[in-house]
Amino acid sequence: MIPSDGRRVLVVEDDASIRELLQLHLGLAGFAVEDLGDGRQALDVARATAFDLLVLDVMLPGLDGISLCRAVRTAGPNTNTPILMLTARDSEADIVVGLDSGADDYLTKPFGVRELQARIGAVMRRHQPPDDETQAAAPSTVLQLSTGITLDVERRQVLVHGSEAELTRQEFDLLHQLVARRGIVFSRARLLQTVWSGDAYVTERTVDTVVSRLRKKLETDPRQPALILTAWGVGYKFADLE
Repeated sequence: MIPSDGRRVLVVEDDASIRELLQLHLGLAGFAVEDLGDGRQALDVARATAFDLLVLDVMLPGLDGISLCRAVRTAGPNTNTPILMLTARDSEADIVVGLDSGADDYLTKPFGVRELQARIGAVMRRHQPPDDETQAAAPSTVLQLSTGITLDVERRQVLVHGSEAELTRQEFDLLHQLVARRGIVFSRARLLQTVWSGDAYVTERTVDTVVSRLRKKLETDPRQPALILTAWGVGYKFADLE
């Protein structure tokens, strides 16, 4: 048995051969692997146990991977856990649906071991907490907006009318970039460079997905955003509010 370094991963895949491949290489990467082949059983486990990574197939018996991902993001100990979706489809629409459901990245079948390792490494890095020394050296900055949103940079905390909004690392970093320079338009490419540090395994579509999730958490009406505004053909900006 391959020893783990304390990290736990839940693999949900109904194809036994792919599940065995994932078990092997995730184990080699230092994860303790728990695997299931049924979506509904996986939801019960994900709601009861915290994991460091979830790998979810889209096509599952009992409960499909998209619905499973949405349910995990709604409540339980894995609302902010990195999620990698596995899909046999590579159309843009299918990928967008997966990312909009709360997944951090996707991997199209069939996939190579190196690509699997690279994408897992990428999603794990995006969820790493900020370096303690960097955080300690940062000034105590609290940005309060007339919209009822308070952003505490040092604590990495966002309050919406006094209630804390649960944000992932990239959601917080993207929001901070926009709020710190309200009214300034950021291109998608610039946001990729600053928030994801030039990660080769993310695309401009990732920016759109994270903005969509932020709007759902912060806007009164996400379909008609008043805070995070689209600059058509360019990127995004935060409304120029005090």
